[in-house]
Amino acid sequence: MTDKITVALTGNPNVGKTSIFNAITGSKQHVGNWPGVTVERKIGKRVHNDIEMEIVDLPGTYSLTAYSLDEIIARDFIIEEKPDIVVQVIDATNLERNMYLTTQLMELGVKLIIALNMTDLALAKGDSIDSEKMQEFLEVPVISTIGSKGNGIEGLLDAVADELHKTRVTENIFTYDSDIETRGEELEKVLNNDPYFAHYPSRWFSMKLLEGDENILKKAKESESYPEIEKILNELDADSFEAKIADQRYKTIQTMLRQVCDINTEHLSGSDMVDRVVTNKALGIPIFLSLMWAAFEITFTFATPFMNIIDIFFGWFAETATNLITIPWLSSLVGEGMIAGVGSVLIFLPNILLLFFMLSLMEDSGYMARAAFIMDKIMSKIGLHGKSFIPLVMGFGCNVPAIMATRTIEDTRDRLITILITPFMSCGARLPVYVLLAGAFFGRDAGVVIFSLYALGILVAIVSAKLMRSTILRGEDAPFIMELPSYKIPTLKGSFIHMWERGKIYLKKAGSIILIGVVGVWLLASIPAPGSGGVFASEEVYGTTNSVIGVIGQIIEPLVAPLGFDWRIAVALLFGVVAKEIVVGSMGVLYGAGENEDTLSDILAAGAMTPLAGLGLMVFTLLYAPCFACIGVIKRETGSWKWTLFQLAYGTTLAWTFAFAVYQIGSRIGMLA
Repeated sequence: MTDKITVALTGNPNVGKTSIFNAITGSKQHVGNWPGVTVERKIGKRVHNDIEMEIVDLPGTYSLTAYSLDEIIARDFIIEEKPDIVVQVIDATNLERNMYLTTQLMELGVKLIIALNMTDLALAKGDSIDSEKMQEFLEVPVISTIGSKGNGIEGLLDAVADELHKTRVTENIFTYDSDIETRGEELEKVLNNDPYFAHYPSRWFSMKLLEGDENILKKAKESESYPEIEKILNELDADSFEAKIADQRYKTIQTMLRQVCDINTEHLSGSDMVDRVVTNKALGIPIFLSLMWAAFEITFTFATPFMNIIDIFFGWFAETATNLITIPWLSSLVGEGMIAGVGSVLIFLPNILLLFFMLSLMEDSGYMARAAFIMDKIMSKIGLHGKSFIPLVMGFGCNVPAIMATRTIEDTRDRLITILITPFMSCGARLPVYVLLAGAFFGRDAGVVIFSLYALGILVAIVSAKLMRSTILRGEDAPFIMELPSYKIPTLKGSFIHMWERGKIYLKKAGSIILIGVVGVWLLASIPAPGSGGVFASEEVYGTTNSVIGVIGQIIEPLVAPLGFDWRIAVALLFGVVAKEIVVGSMGVLYGAGENEDTLSDILAAGAMTPLAGLGLMVFTLLYAPCFACIGVIKRETGSWKWTLFQLAYGTTLAWTFAFAVYQIGSRIGMLA
């Protein structure tokens, strides 16, 4: 009979937990080379030695004193759900910092296994680590691994299987001075006499109380014996005890490390040498901006031939389908609605894939962590935490996981501000609008225009954060601490997998939400307006003011007319709240891109829209209300409709104001005439 067990993977951020998880389970979960990627636990399966293992990849945490939401998720899973085995993944190049968590896990009394990961990088640095001596000292299995290459995984699984049937658990080998031990024993006596605390290891719980852990104190206050606990705690200085406990843990770790490893402190690694350039005060930001500009230039330039191929295919496909279907309304639905609408979105798939590929290379190499470090000074000047930069950069891919990544931010105000400004980061769904309009009106300068839009989103986010921090969400600045991972050479396979994972989401949307959206637009464009006397899907009705969608468009057109938009754009933007890609799909339907051989870009450039209006539309798309999925995650993460509606109103107001300024000021000074 097969045993079923739960194995929890824990460790500091960026130690390779997700690489180990992927190597064990064979899943294709994204592996990011900078802190903050894993914000929720991930689950996979593996059968080894007739044991069915449920592997849980927990969010990164530096200790079991939980401050941020992701740390609370990790700690609560270990304490409350009690996995059978806990595997702590340790970065072999940063043992002292990583083993602080080890001391707390051992106090917790769990069945612990150490996965000493990235041993190849430690060896390259000139470090020598005796894993057998470390195992003897800790009295827990220590397995050397290289998660990115899958090395040591079988040995790790063997250790899990062996440890499962052991009854002895090593705990409490880390002792403190007499003052801490005496106070700890006093608290343990109280805890052991109260059934309320039976679920928790008393040694660990007492140490957390002495450290002043707010989450643990909150739990203690719910017990009947809290008055006794409070009396003991009132007799000591919590801040002093927390510092003493931490100091003595590190002293114990240092004592052990002197016996089990030889760290090369003289060797200057390749990462260190590169960092002297890319994190330089004068060069850091220009290098970051140059890399981002290059990414957009490459994205636009190299994608063009592939876009042309897709465009030719969908033009042929729409024409063939229209000719083969003899029923007029069905012919219009398939050719002008479904094929033209979805085709006008899929034509930008090469741009999406190339941009994701470029971002994956920067992320997997370790550069994105440096970008966060570089931007910290700018972030702090606007009163925002350096960690906010991480979800903001993730927002270039999709705002939804980016907003979820704000769980790594400890301060409530910093987290809320980051959630509110993240939708200003230009996600991949907006890129089709930019590529369409920039290609139609700006030719060879299209890459520069698109880069400028991304820069504008960042600027608006920064100014908005400063405004919020100084008005509605005032508070003290929090310090920013981040460990920079060693640089890695990204593998083409890994980067292509990451690119495809993100591009696959785009394709799924094209085959579901976007398809439904453009069919809905076609249907409303085909239904005659009440009293018009028109015929369904006829030339006199379809896509004109005689249709239902034409009436809707004319009602809201006065709101966008000062921006240079007609009723078709008004409708496209309205449907774009469902998914931003539908903006392009709707325009493809309403401007009749499926009726002739001209592409939507050609139709717009031929006079359907002015260059100024096109630029204003790109700006409006960047800033106005996010998609439904993003709105939903803002509500979930803030727990408030007030802040969700505030973001929608604030963003849309900014969008209208900026687009108005672009069109009206540009018209008056003769720009893009």
